[in-house]
Amino acid sequence: MTPEILFYYIIAVIVINFIVGESMKYLNARHFDDPVPQELKDVYDTETYRKSQDYKKANFKFSLISAVFSLFLTLLFFFLDGFAIVDSFAREVNDNPIVIALIFFGIIMLGSDLLTTPFSYYNTFVIEERFGFNKSTPQLFFLDKLKGWLMMMIVGGGLLALILWFYAWAGNSFWLYAWAVFTVFSVVLNMFYSRLIVPLFNKQSPLMDGSLRSKIETYATQAGFQLDNIFIIDGSKRSTKANAYFSGFGSQKRITLYDTLINDLEEEEIVAVLAHEVGHYKKKHVIFNLLISVVLTGFTLWLLSLFVSQPLFSQALGVDRAAFHVGLIAFGILYTPISAITGFVMSLLSRKFEYEADDFAKETYAAAPLITSLKKLSKNSLSNLTPHPLYVKLNYSHPTLLQRVCNLKSA
Repeated sequence: MTPEILFYYIIAVIVINFIVGESMKYLNARHFDDPVPQELKDVYDTETYRKSQDYKKANFKFSLISAVFSLFLTLLFFFLDGFAIVDSFAREVNDNPIVIALIFFGIIMLGSDLLTTPFSYYNTFVIEERFGFNKSTPQLFFLDKLKGWLMMMIVGGGLLALILWFYAWAGNSFWLYAWAVFTVFSVVLNMFYSRLIVPLFNKQSPLMDGSLRSKIETYATQAGFQLDNIFIIDGSKRSTKANAYFSGFGSQKRITLYDTLINDLEEEEIVAVLAHEVGHYKKKHVIFNLLISVVLTGFTLWLLSLFVSQPLFSQALGVDRAAFHVGLIAFGILYTPISAITGFVMSLLSRKFEYEADDFAKETYAAAPLITSLKKLSKNSLSNLTPHPLYVKLNYSHPTLLQRVCNLKSA
């Protein structure tokens, strides 16, 4: 295969991925005006349902414009030899392979983020604002951006530098050492995410003594679950949308509830949501997802080691000499079909786990308050009650509201 053929193959992967993704979104959008299923008639009144439809349509149009713009910039960068230009600049700055790679990725990622920031800003301060979700400010928006860039430089740059050092030291066997580092990193991040990352963006505070905490502790005792760490996070400073999540394991396990969740739901409903999160832990979903992530990372790194040093990969992107950082870009794009398959399988497993967590909540607490909480959360976020089944299978990490309600009502 020649570099030219590989170049156009890469372009084909990018374009086909765009066409498939946008076609699925269009197929889903055609069902925005479908009648609400009978089981969900109580979620929306007429006015709120019309608002939900408008919200979905606004997001669909905006997503399409953003995707077309992103595709245009990507193809323009490829056909104008953008990678060769950035690589040449990086080599003029320094001749150390690690520094070159860090400059190379820094320019590309920062440039890409800067070009797409106006779209992100519009989504937050126009669309989300129009439908009453946004609580952020321009100052907070750009502060989050700055923090994100710093994290990308420190964490992402550090991991990339380590991989490159392994590559220089161990050659194509680098993937084994990189896999070990990523495994340790994943475990540490999973255990200490709420302690290390969340405080950079949000304030967390322990749930105070009161009737809600008493009900949660009573439930945890009945379910045989030691729960000492229950935290409230100030999600309301960015959005009115509510959430809850489980993180960590062992002594570091904790459940975090958004303050918007506390405001939107009754205490019994909050306990039901928490019972669902406890179900994820009791069913060992956290551990299983971590193990699957580690295995997939190892497979990806092994596959990368087979191709990244091939001059053909760099030449296909316009860079004459073989370079790890350029080969990594080509590999990442060519890996897209495999990533789509693994993503589909992981989404399938995720939906299965959600059913299992719902069943656990139903068995150890009650189905009714979980059903009403799911309906309230769907209403408050103007969620789509009539998604296309194929779109759900390819994109949803959770079952639809209708599927969850039917499952919870089943014997």
